[in-house]
Amino acid sequence: MRELVFTLDYEPGCNAVADALADHPDARIRSLSLHATAESLWRVDHATGPPAALAAIERTVLTADYYADCLAAEDCAATQRTEVLEHTDDTLVLYSYWERTPACASVPHIALDHLGDGVLFETRNEGREYTWRIIHSGAGDLRAFFDALEAAVGDCAQLEVRRVTQAQAAASASDASPGIDGLPPEQREALKAAVDHGYYETPRAVDVSELADRLGVPRSTLTYRLRRAEAHVMSRYVGDGSADEPTPAL
Repeated sequence: MRELVFTLDYEPGCNAVADALADHPDARIRSLSLHATAESLWRVDHATGPPAALAAIERTVLTADYYADCLAAEDCAATQRTEVLEHTDDTLVLYSYWERTPACASVPHIALDHLGDGVLFETRNEGREYTWRIIHSGAGDLRAFFDALEAAVGDCAQLEVRRVTQAQAAASASDASPGIDGLPPEQREALKAAVDHGYYETPRAVDVSELADRLGVPRSTLTYRLRRAEAHVMSRYVGDGSADEPTPAL
């Protein structure tokens, strides 16, 4: 099996989801499941972020044209629906189904056309970057796949190939980095500031509102960043009885 990882970096105004995520850098969307046939595509996505970011993402995906990965530059008359499966303060789970037309294009369908059947997909959206991880048999025409993908995205996105290699499993516990490694920069900054300013001292030298003022961010944003950073660190150090945990594939 072969592994292919690449990103599409969208220009402003070309992708409504990318625009929403660019406005909310604390938010992330990752695929929980993604399947495609020649005629359709369906997927379940998990978004995390502060409440305002998740509300913006929900509005976007429910109103944007062809959220489920259509790359057509103009209306291609496809039929799609998106449903909210769960929405809490820090989690949004979305289901999308899309029936394509001859004018439609998408990464999964281009992959099926050029890489063959049995292709597996994993995605992550952060800011304007849409990262794809594809596992395929190694058959097919990889150059034709990239040519077709570049033609479909046109000037709307920059394509960057990150990795083309034998498929690898997620990193083992012995390979993962402990502590704050792997945290997004804004969460790492929030955690470091909390330590530096005595947020974790007893009694606390600063409360979350004061710390938010020092960092120049809303209180709700800082609370979310600290909660996510704390969960990351705790899961590494005590979550499974060891200092490390497997790092996600994406």
